Amino acid sequence: MSGAILMREILKTRFGFDDFRPYQEEVCRQVADGGDALLVMPTGAGKSLCYQLPGIARGGTTLVISPLVALMEDQATKLQSLGFRAERIHSGRDREESRQACTSYLRGELDFLFIAPERLAVPSFPEMLAKRRLALIAVDEAHCISQWGHDFRPEYRMLGARLPFLRSEATPVIALTATATPRVQRDILAQLGLAASRAFIHGFRRDNIAIEVCEVSQAERADRVLEALSAPERRPAIVYAATRKNSEAIAQALGSRFSVGIYHAGLPKDVRERTQTAFLRGDLEVMVATIAFGMGIDKSNVRTVVHAALPGSLEAYYQEIGRAGRDRQASQAKLYWSYADRKMQEFLHEKSYPPVERLEKIYQAAAKGPEYKDAIRLKSGVEADVFESALEKLWIHGGLRIDPDETVHVGAAEWKITYRKQSEHRLEQLRLMDSYAQGTTCRMLHLVKHFGDEIDSGRACGICDICAPEKAELREPTEQDLILLGAIVKVVREREGQSITRMQREGTPKVERKTLEAYLSAMAKAGIVAFEEREFEADGKSISYRTARVLDFGDGELDLTNVRLPLLSTVPTKSGKKSVRKRKFGAGSSAAVRSGSGADGSPDVVAALKAWRLLQARLKTVPAFTILSDKVLHTIADARPADMASLAAIHGMGPKLIAKHGADILRVLNVS
Repeated sequence: MSGAILMREILKTRFGFDDFRPYQEEVCRQVADGGDALLVMPTGAGKSLCYQLPGIARGGTTLVISPLVALMEDQATKLQSLGFRAERIHSGRDREESRQACTSYLRGELDFLFIAPERLAVPSFPEMLAKRRLALIAVDEAHCISQWGHDFRPEYRMLGARLPFLRSEATPVIALTATATPRVQRDILAQLGLAASRAFIHGFRRDNIAIEVCEVSQAERADRVLEALSAPERRPAIVYAATRKNSEAIAQALGSRFSVGIYHAGLPKDVRERTQTAFLRGDLEVMVATIAFGMGIDKSNVRTVVHAALPGSLEAYYQEIGRAGRDRQASQAKLYWSYADRKMQEFLHEKSYPPVERLEKIYQAAAKGPEYKDAIRLKSGVEADVFESALEKLWIHGGLRIDPDETVHVGAAEWKITYRKQSEHRLEQLRLMDSYAQGTTCRMLHLVKHFGDEIDSGRACGICDICAPEKAELREPTEQDLILLGAIVKVVREREGQSITRMQREGTPKVERKTLEAYLSAMAKAGIVAFEEREFEADGKSISYRTARVLDFGDGELDLTNVRLPLLSTVPTKSGKKSVRKRKFGAGSSAAVRSGSGADGSPDVVAALKAWRLLQARLKTVPAFTILSDKVLHTIADARPADMASLAAIHGMGPKLIAKHGADILRVLNVS
């Protein structure tokens, strides 16, 4: 039986499919024949089969390395339901379950073994894996290995060094991801040592998703979401919010009309799991969530995905809208944003990437000799709220070596090069996202080109807000609108080069900022106005601002009747006080636990938590702050949560930390 016939036989008899999806068969042949591969294929396009089928065809055990516990659980469960022998080892499983999985692996009783990348740092674990020849190694979510990826994870960097130890010459490796730009693709291949592998980059066009982008003030977004989901055919839906607080506010606004669930990292694990199960089962029409929701879920009939804020990157945005219409039926993706979103993203970036000068102070303090972390902070003079973030960045970029007990040693002087590059790359991701939001070309084609899909047709989608504005949430301008549009054109011409903020403050007529932005955005889509990013220096800092200019069409009058405006937009002028709606949340709110006294908690509790943290760091041979930051540790000591729900409500205790260490932390608190 030829390889092609064998694979089709396995596809039908073992997986229950009559035929391959587009592009799958070629990838499966490459890997089944022993060749390495990089597969970049969008969410829902069938990437998993591209390692599962070749793994079965080759015989033996396929090792799957994945950073997502939910995804591992989902895939292992599905494979077991098909009769395959699949196990997983991750932080959510107890020691006995993990030990049994290892025993089954060594006995040759597994078709698939899923592991988290951190397991490869556990002493003797790689040696255990190496006792058997692996049929195939699959690196899932491979963009996490690249510092240029949107979800870079330092623990993934060890894979390149571990793979030669785990694989024989006959063991192929396949790296899989749904979101990797050409730069990230090259980095994945370099990091995993797969330079000679074949790259399969295709399938990014989603012809069934109609994308719409609207510039909407933050105050109006809950109303816009309610309007967008009002028709029954637009549900089930996922609404992504920027923060936990935003997700609760939007869910409250939608709750009077639809059955709504909330999902974010501040909720207890069992609550999140029940809510996700209810949504998957169809008991909830709408899920309002932060980006913590969605990885690893498989709900084929999501009709709408709404972003109620500007995402941090096109990669994250594309991955999230890809959760709509997996059944290939007509679906939609809506993005509501404003310029304020971009400024907020830049603010968060500054917190994540402190100025090089701050890092340099820490580096110079460490250069005087190995010392404990707290002593380095005092010598450097760097503020406590910046220090830990800066320290972690120096460690990631090799500027410092940090022992598990947090003794700091000076590292390589070249850290500035990669740090600056990564910081600039993150800012570039924000710029590209902003450019997409303001774009005037086909939305889907813009995304396809971003990911370097070389075999795409290059045609416009025909259904996005740019290609088909008549189908979007837009209306024709009224006489009043036309008067205001003409006045705004006059202001832009007179004040070309000034910031939009100054145009709004000093121009005539006096319109609200949100109105000015909405009308300028509408004229940009109509090809009448173009936005520009500019900078100026102030106190040694570079300050960015946005301006607009009217495109030159000669001496003829502009035709403003072709401008299409948002349905809910009005034409108010500046006057009076703005009304601010305040949403109140009762005792049932999942707002983060505040440290009641503002103190640092009992010294005994702090000491006990630090001792536990040090033990975990030594076991994993990583700095202690990577287990739990000082800030979160002191907040826990101050709050003294008595159960998992209270612990999960502490800011900084996300799902991963809860899954890995929640039970241990509560145990420490109970005996302290």
